[in-house]
Amino acid sequence: MPLLTARRFVLVLAGLTLALALTIALCASVGSSGYTLIDLLRPEPGPAADMIARVRLPRVLIAVLAGAALAAAGAVFQGILRNPLADPYILGISGGAALGFITASAAGLGGAAIALPLRGAAAFGGSIATVGLLVLLSRAHGRVGTDPMILNGVVLNTVYLSLILLVQTMIGESRMHGVMLWMVGNVPVEGYGVIGGLAAILAAGILGLTVLGRDLNLIAAGEDVARGLGVEVERTRLVAILFASLITAAVVSVAGLIGFAGLIVPHVARLLFGPDHRLLVPAAAILGGIFLLVADTAARVVLAPTELPVGVLTAICGGPFFIWLYRVRRRKVAFHG
Repeated sequence: MPLLTARRFVLVLAGLTLALALTIALCASVGSSGYTLIDLLRPEPGPAADMIARVRLPRVLIAVLAGAALAAAGAVFQGILRNPLADPYILGISGGAALGFITASAAGLGGAAIALPLRGAAAFGGSIATVGLLVLLSRAHGRVGTDPMILNGVVLNTVYLSLILLVQTMIGESRMHGVMLWMVGNVPVEGYGVIGGLAAILAAGILGLTVLGRDLNLIAAGEDVARGLGVEVERTRLVAILFASLITAAVVSVAGLIGFAGLIVPHVARLLFGPDHRLLVPAAAILGGIFLLVADTAARVVLAPTELPVGVLTAICGGPFFIWLYRVRRRKVAFHG
């Protein structure tokens, strides 16, 4: 891969942004109603423009934001843990955020707009608590093992699912309407106020991770190497985890548990653009937006008029990919071991 230069950085991101814009235009024009974005440009748009502006376009934007956050977080977790199998869903970080969000909702914090930040804060708290548990459970002889972290993440996911079902059973379906659909990952239709708030959080988080790119490169090369070159490894890792957990929690609080987007897309971005996190993080974010938007559009139309939760499609794609990746990694370990 060529060295990262300012020119290459701008050209790659500009090309990806153009591809994202074209994908948004195409996917916003796909639907059972037959309306397209061209209807918005008519002198008298009428009901077509109203439907696109109030329903289809908000869903498109939420899908883009969710995919961008999960892919950026996945790229960072894979780098700092030096494990290609890491992503927010598999590590249980998404599950921890979901448990925090569901618990806050069950406590009645979701009834008014002013309470929404509290639910988001509860989701962030759940994700951070999960990171702490993973580090605690995976530490041995002063080091955190990445393979044990993956296994512990799977276990925590199972525990979180059971606790969420327990909360739902105790509270009742009437107060937790739609929680099962949310748990498998579903892109909702939200107002532009929610979309704007989510976009601001994700922009800050992804920008922060991009700024940390150089130090993340050195940590991915080896902690001893990073320390020798002046990187404060523990501090950088903590800040990166906080940013990645923040954007994961923000997405989970809106779209639920969408699995494997943070696993597949970073590997594609790394293959296309190299491992330099200064480019990898924003490139993975844009590719993640494209990936999840295409997946959600397919979920809308493949069984129309019935809609599939997008998490079903990402799991269908991500499950076999995870198994293949795991087998490849085992062969490499066996070869070098």
